[in-house]
Parts: sequence; C-alpha cells; structure tokens
Amino acid sequence: MTVKADLHIHSCLSPCGDLSMAPRDIARTARERGLDLVGLTDHNSALNCPAFREACNEFGLYPLFGMEVTTSEELHCLALFGRMEESLAFGEEITRLYRGPVNNPSKSGDQIYLDGEENILGEVEINLAQGACAIGLGELGNLIAGRGGLFIPAHIDRPSYSVYSQLGFLPPDSYDALETTQASPPLDTGGYPLLASSDAHYPEDIGKRYTELDVEELSFHGIGRAIKEGRCRPVFSSRRG
Repeated sequence: MTVKADLHIHSCLSPCGDLSMAPRDIARTARERGLDLVGLTDHNSALNCPAFREACNEFGLYPLFGMEVTTSEELHCLALFGRMEESLAFGEEITRLYRGPVNNPSKSGDQIYLDGEENILGEVEINLAQGACAIGLGELGNLIAGRGGLFIPAHIDRPSYSVYSQLGFLPPDSYDALETTQASPPLDTGGYPLLASSDAHYPEDIGKRYTELDVEELSFHGIGRAIKEGRCRPVFSSRRG
C-alpha cells in the first residue's frame, strides 16, 4: 500500500508557526490535500501532540508524534514516535536539556498549546526556536533510539540549522533517513534514505512537499520499516493553497 506522508509540520506552539496552525486545522487541511500520514514536529516541545491525536482521529489520518530538536551544534533534527505518550515523555527530557531566552510574543510569536476543542491550555515562556539543547547530534540519536523513535536530520541542504551548514559534513551515524528540500541535493547523503516534508508553518504550505511510502501495514513499525528500507519517494510540488 502506498501512503502520502508529510512528517514535518509545525503548529501554533512553534513561535514561527502561524496561529491558524491549530492541530485540528492542520489535520483538516492535510486530509483535504490528500495526505494519509502526518507528523507534528514543533520546535523542542510536544505539548500539542494530545490535541493532534484527537484531530487526526477525527479526520481519519495516521499521526506520528514528535518534535524538531535543536542540538548543541544548533542544527535541527526530527524525532518521531508512534505513540503520543512516548513523545510527551521524550519532550520532558528535551525540556530539561533545552536552554533559550524568554519568549517575547510581540516579536517572536505566540507559543500556545491547546486541547482537542481548541481551548488554550497554556503558553510556553521560553522561546522554543532561539535556543538549543545541551546534547549533541550523536547523543540525541541514542536518546531517540532508546525510546524507539525515528532519528532524521532535518532539511540537510538548507544554509542554516542543518547538519551541513553547522558541521560541513554528515557524520556517520544510525540515522533512519535524511530530510531534503530538493530532488537531488548537491551533498553526500551517505546512502541514507531521503524524505521530503513541507516543514509547514502556514496552512497553505501543508503537503507542498511530501513522501510516498510503500508500507506493508499502516503502523509505526510498518512506517519505520518502509523508511529504513528505502521504500520512500520524495515528491516536490510548487502548489500552494
């Protein structure tokens, strides 16, 4: 079975995410765009994952839960889990490791997390996108693997916050895949499987890039196996809206 997956989406919890990116609105838009599988990956927090699970159940989407972690090298890496509870437990570990300035909503944007009915439950005080965790890329990979998650360096071909922009090379490690923003990145990808995701911060960007996965079963095990075995085809589109 082939499924369309967008595994890198930000909600209104990310300060750079638009307030229109409530978990329910993300799920509804993803379904309208023909996606089957979506991942919520806010910066350094998983607090909107419970609302996201409810929303995906409502709209018939398969969810993955996680975050986009900023390592001590100031590069971004996706951590994805099959269970919402696992993402929240991982998020608590990241919170203990994260150091950042106090957020100024008027300058950087709000950082709100919601319940399933879109009521505001709270707002994170520390800016989630302007700091970093006291953990390096390799250590982060061990932490993710220890919780059974997927370890995916994000947008490796971007000129900032990527493994290449920060380190200049791709350290060999047990990555499950690499995320790229172009069909043929002019970089050494080390033979790892490549994924495309939207990195959406606004509704119009959801699904603008996605990955077709050939899965034997639509489960976290089946998804992870398809990714690790390279049964994935990045799809790049200029469509908006």
